[in-house]
Amino acid sequence: MTDQAKVRRHAERIRELVASVVRSQIKDPRLGMITITDARITADLRDATVFYTVLGDAAAQASTAAALESAKGMLRSTVGKALGLRHSPTLTFVLDDVQDQVKHIDDLLAAARTADAEVQRLAAKASYAGEAQPYRVEDDEDASADNEDEDDDEPRAGDRR
Repeated sequence: MTDQAKVRRHAERIRELVASVVRSQIKDPRLGMITITDARITADLRDATVFYTVLGDAAAQASTAAALESAKGMLRSTVGKALGLRHSPTLTFVLDDVQDQVKHIDDLLAAARTADAEVQRLAAKASYAGEAQPYRVEDDEDASADNEDEDDDEPRAGDRR
């Protein structure tokens, strides 16, 4: 069983190493404005997934993905040497689309707010379908007469019957 703290440390180190190598050593013109956001490694330290974001459109994302795939061997050897593990982890690069998901969630929340505002606007104009008080209410006179009858049937504390 591998220590989870060790796995997290290795994942963080992989993220730092890949970001450093991408910034300083890779001179591929296809590489866009890239940010390495996260890295995760399996418990056996054999496979690592590196998440990245790219500033730009779909063409910039595709060219950056191609540049990372072509530099994968150099990145893997650099990571393997720096970590000092028996086996260098294989690297898989995944485009991190957090910004797109955030935008989608914000759009959904805005739609929910407008729907709630519309419901409140309609509720302010609404009236009851039937009577305003749908429950049966006894008249005050009937209620006092019923209470007197009930009091007669119950024995009082001082009564002996």
